[in-house]
Amino acid sequence: MKTSETTFPITEVREQFPALKRTYQGKPVAYFDGPGGSQVVKRAITAIAGYMENGGANLHGTFPSSWETEEIIAEAKKAVGDFLGVQINEVAFGANMTTLTIAIANALGKQFEAGDEIVVTEMDHRANVDPWLLMAKDRGLTVRWIKVDTESLTLDLSDLEETINKKTKLVAIGLASNAVGTIVDLNPVVERAKRVGALVAADAVHAAPHIPIDRDRQGIDILLCSAYKFFGPHVGIAAIKEDVFKKLEPYKLVPAPSYYPDKLETGTQNHEGIAGIRPAIEFFASFGGGDTRRERILSGLEKIEGYENNLAARLREGLAALDKVTLFEADHSVPKTPTIAFQVAGIAPEEVCRIMAEQHSIFVASGHFYASTLADRLDINKSGGWIRAGLAPYNTFEEVERFIKAVSEL
Repeated sequence: MKTSETTFPITEVREQFPALKRTYQGKPVAYFDGPGGSQVVKRAITAIAGYMENGGANLHGTFPSSWETEEIIAEAKKAVGDFLGVQINEVAFGANMTTLTIAIANALGKQFEAGDEIVVTEMDHRANVDPWLLMAKDRGLTVRWIKVDTESLTLDLSDLEETINKKTKLVAIGLASNAVGTIVDLNPVVERAKRVGALVAADAVHAAPHIPIDRDRQGIDILLCSAYKFFGPHVGIAAIKEDVFKKLEPYKLVPAPSYYPDKLETGTQNHEGIAGIRPAIEFFASFGGGDTRRERILSGLEKIEGYENNLAARLREGLAALDKVTLFEADHSVPKTPTIAFQVAGIAPEEVCRIMAEQHSIFVASGHFYASTLADRLDINKSGGWIRAGLAPYNTFEEVERFIKAVSEL
């Protein structure tokens, strides 16, 4: 779908993000660091502040602020259900995706035995790798890796039959690369996992702001994402299939609930942050049409995806035309998020980012972004990693041209 500034309500969108009013070095800031954390939509900020101003409380009390907190959490889980295509009793909140994954891995590991196998990939953010590796080490499991094809920047599935075999209990895979933007073809991996009876744990942190997600239709058992990547607060989200959730035995305090999803939500949650989740999700729905919120979310995401992809196409085109710029991306046949990784010959990535901020008021980040295995395979860690430009629906074509011009002046 092609969506330009003439058909996408960019002015209306930008009015909803207070951070866009910021200036630095006398110029308006252009945010290209969305993959590291998006700016927060005004309605989420209002909800967070409103909760705190109205009097917060812990759960299970016999007074209004406690009831209201429980209702806010319930409404947030309904919104997540519509966003991810899951039941509300399958949704749990936590500090962040990493913390939740560590807790889930420790709980799930109790069901495995020495000699069982798990599978991780070389493309993933380490938050969907290391928790499983640590659990495997503790339980005496064998770890197998789905390798990355360093030429195509896609997963190499040529050895899938051997990698995912009858001993495999879990496959951990990301929906999209947070470093180079490749959207992963899940189907062959999920089909093979299901054929051998393995669970699928999917990292949707980078994918959630950009592409529609339907956990059950995609064959995922454990799905994780974070609201701060899709215009909301710093709250981690886990959506675990009911039959899997029932069997989980997370570490918890003795008096804490033993029923799901509460048993995964250890300690007092970030109630004010949770208050901002529903407004963040409804930002997507505000662009869409349909009879249900789920329909409006999917329709809104389609419009956003079209607009972002147009921006990304222009940014890729502009950077590719510069002699000293090297892009790290899959070819045109591979779908990608609007995330562009590159290097500039002769200038360290961190220095590029410093110049972009100080001279052009463009905020963009460098490093390996915890996709450190992929960075090692591409041999870019020794040169400072990538410069990663990520686009969001509040970015404009003018900002993209400004970005290209700033890089060309290097």
